[in-house]
Amino acid sequence: MEQSREEFLEQFGGDYGYPDAPRGVDQMRAADFKRLQGTVYLDHAGAALYSEPQMADVVKDLTSNFYGNPHSQSDSSMAATDQVTAARHQVLKYFNASPRDYKCIFTSGATAALKLVGECFPWSRESCYMYTMENHNSVLGIREYALSKGATALAVDIEEDKGLEKNHGSPSSGLFKISRHSNQRRGGDVLSQNCQNGSLSTVSENNWNLFAFPSECNFSGQKFNLNLVKLIKEGNLVGLPSQQQQGQWMVLIDAAKGCATEPPNLDVYPADFVVCSFYKIFGYPTGLGALIIKNEAASLLNKTYFSGGTVAASIADIDFVQKRKNIEQVLEDGTISFLSIASLRHGFKIIEMLTTSAIARHTSSLATYVRKKMLDMKHRNKKNVCIIYGLEPSKVADLKTSPTITFNLKREDGTWFGYREVEKLASLSGIHLRTGCFCNPGACAKYLGLSHSDLVSNFEAGHVCWDDNDVIKGKPTGAVRISFGYISTYQDAEEFLKFLQSSFVSKPIASSNGHALSMNTLNLVDNQSQQVVPDVRLKSIIIYPVKSCQGFSMQSWPLAAGGLKYDREWLLQGSGGEILTQKKISLLENLIHLTAEVDVYGQRYEVESYDEKVNTWFSEAIGRHCTFMRCSSSKNSFCTSTGKNGRLCRDTRSKLNFVNEGQLLLISEESVSDLNSRLSSSNGNGKQHDLVDAMRFRPNIVISGSTPYREDNWKRLHIGDAYFTSMGGCNRCQMINLHQNAGQVIKSKEPLATLASYRREKGKILFGVLLNYEDGLSGQEETVTERWLQVGQEVHASTE
Repeated sequence: MEQSREEFLEQFGGDYGYPDAPRGVDQMRAADFKRLQGTVYLDHAGAALYSEPQMADVVKDLTSNFYGNPHSQSDSSMAATDQVTAARHQVLKYFNASPRDYKCIFTSGATAALKLVGECFPWSRESCYMYTMENHNSVLGIREYALSKGATALAVDIEEDKGLEKNHGSPSSGLFKISRHSNQRRGGDVLSQNCQNGSLSTVSENNWNLFAFPSECNFSGQKFNLNLVKLIKEGNLVGLPSQQQQGQWMVLIDAAKGCATEPPNLDVYPADFVVCSFYKIFGYPTGLGALIIKNEAASLLNKTYFSGGTVAASIADIDFVQKRKNIEQVLEDGTISFLSIASLRHGFKIIEMLTTSAIARHTSSLATYVRKKMLDMKHRNKKNVCIIYGLEPSKVADLKTSPTITFNLKREDGTWFGYREVEKLASLSGIHLRTGCFCNPGACAKYLGLSHSDLVSNFEAGHVCWDDNDVIKGKPTGAVRISFGYISTYQDAEEFLKFLQSSFVSKPIASSNGHALSMNTLNLVDNQSQQVVPDVRLKSIIIYPVKSCQGFSMQSWPLAAGGLKYDREWLLQGSGGEILTQKKISLLENLIHLTAEVDVYGQRYEVESYDEKVNTWFSEAIGRHCTFMRCSSSKNSFCTSTGKNGRLCRDTRSKLNFVNEGQLLLISEESVSDLNSRLSSSNGNGKQHDLVDAMRFRPNIVISGSTPYREDNWKRLHIGDAYFTSMGGCNRCQMINLHQNAGQVIKSKEPLATLASYRREKGKILFGVLLNYEDGLSGQEETVTERWLQVGQEVHASTE
């Protein structure tokens, strides 16, 4: 790595690490961000990180000074007012906005600032709200206000001809090409003239229109040319029709993503509205943002609601109110977050020491280096591993590019690694990144090539934001995003690249028997010649009456339509619908037949609840409100085969209680032993991991006498006179990394990280197999003959 670092510094040393600052980035990282030791944080676009000295300064400030509610004249109130006034000037200075022309309005964040603009903008039936496709949902949401007032909304794509700009030197409408999408207007009204033909023409001197775009796209990292501001305000963005040009266009810049490295210079690009959130710049405080608004634009806003702090006088029992004249006081409802505002100066102190230009160069150097390395990654068949979005090939080495890299990964056969698989493996490697569409549906659809029909079809298939449906019908539904910040280091970049190389790039791997294995392909034992394995026996039987709670080991136990009788037949549900856990629970009486439906991890169940006495007992036992529920005899079931996408398909042939997939989970002692042998061996840094037992995986039946992973290929098996069908491997999650010790929940990266190194297939980390009880296939409990499992019984398995 040292040689690679030297090569990196040779190319980027003038931009990396703040050579002109009092301390370099590596020194700052070690001294001011001790909590990051062993962690690679690559989600600075999601939230920047606060430094420990910054927080120490905040605490010292708040414990040494006395700040009161600024809506008063006391000494403490005036002290708070002074801090707020200073903070407003500091924010305006950050955006190079003259206090003569602009005001700083504090809000709860960039989203609240955007909402304020949408609520108060002077919409009319002739107004047009035009916005780029690459915009955050919080910007798209403004169209609800526009459409509700009869205005037209219009999404556009803007392409810039960089060559023309270089040749002409000054911005002109010819530099940009606009492609418009369908016009939106509610109630079937005729389209407003100013949005016809995609031009920015208007029809009335008193008519106001709004154009919104981000300074930097939070999906792709694309930086928009801020010369758009003047061209739009002058109505010269595209070839306009020859009709009389009247009315006005106002411009809104969403700088939430871009302001951390390149805040818009409002002296050069005089936008009417700019929004930001401060945690995106220096991590703390959260819940605080700003609307930087031009004075002329502020005078046009129509604010209906009034509150404390916004009025000079009001009378309670008649329609009389006199609002204040000060722009900040009119637009800031109630008491602003004055203690958070007082904390801003401690964050800005860091940025001013480093300078935004140096931060931009530093983060771009890291992103440029990583982009090139990613594009160079090839599978053994020479096919590309990384597909990067929003990147022009000619700009790979451009140090003015974004510190954000958004991508998806391909297998050597051309299929996609799902972004949730990438996120899961990154977490196991101590890497923090972001996946999904990042609340930017337009950019997501544009770069992933998702049509309207694709998006609707995905939604109808159950895909919503933040779920695990990362590939549908062979197409990604989102992407992976990494983003560098002012405290990111070369070590972060190298650790990420090593993670990609080891986890996703195919290469021959020598196995212990001398055969070559392919990366990301699970090595299933070939048992085709052996139909029956007579020496395998049932070692343990465990039932879990309450989902996610303590299990009970039994010498014998009856089977029912849903698998083991009473297994996961109850659950504890929190007030917010979440499933709660408990170490041990008993079967209780007092069932009252209050039927209802609940959602358990995406599946609907009919349940019966208990009386308040039972719920109170559980609530007091775990220290939070909960409801104790029992799965009723409803037809909650799955089929016994997998669909085209490898997932279990829903059917009516096999009854399930509150289990995620199959009715029972089988774990082999020999497979656990093999895992432990890997955990006990040195992982390269001299550290050995704690061993696990079969109970860590919450099995229903444990077998012994087999060979490691022989169960992977079993299709059917019978124990005594009970027959079972294999549903395939069990996809493991972070739950197996949790274990109890002296009443405390201990979390580690094992054993899932080790399993991921050799038990990964098509996005799943498999360990153990899921079974369905064949006598329960009818779904009718009364038709099932009761059979019992007994510890010590032989297990007969078949691979056909």
